[in-house]
Amino acid sequence: MRRFLDRLYAASGVLAAICLAAIAAVMLLQSVMRQMGLLLRGADDIVGWLCGASAFLAYGYSFRHGEMVRVSLILEHFGPRVRRRIEHFALAAAVAFAAYLLWAVAGFVWQSWKFNEVAQGLLRVPIWIPQLSLVIGAAIFLVAVIDEFVTLLRGRRPAYLGAEHEHRVHPDPGASP
Repeated sequence: MRRFLDRLYAASGVLAAICLAAIAAVMLLQSVMRQMGLLLRGADDIVGWLCGASAFLAYGYSFRHGEMVRVSLILEHFGPRVRRRIEHFALAAAVAFAAYLLWAVAGFVWQSWKFNEVAQGLLRVPIWIPQLSLVIGAAIFLVAVIDEFVTLLRGRRPAYLGAEHEHRVHPDPGASP
């Protein structure tokens, strides 16, 4: 199960990166075509959908790798027992938030599908198709948060803490202090 989940998080991170690369490609193509007097219909729509997809698909991967803003700045000031309790509370709240996020986004996309909503831009596509990436990303994020919560409940060290420790031991040379 661990291997499957790690591959799921990695795959969602790769998909998010592909979306970012696609954004760059569309924008470059649009610029080149504009210089040639041509129009890339729907480029703004495509870039917008890819931005949403890249953000949501990156949630699970980013969370597991300690790249999200967390309460660690506050937790550093407490002893191990209090820190563990606060960490339990914070992860339980994160599970509730991630579950609500998935429920809200899935409901939004379901309504788009139910009412046959079509994108209002230049590309006339059913809007639930690009919105589906939001549901997938929110679902992977929920799985990642539950995964870390269960790990903590079992008395083990969550992956994001290991990644955070690794960042402190081997900081990124290009990162700001």
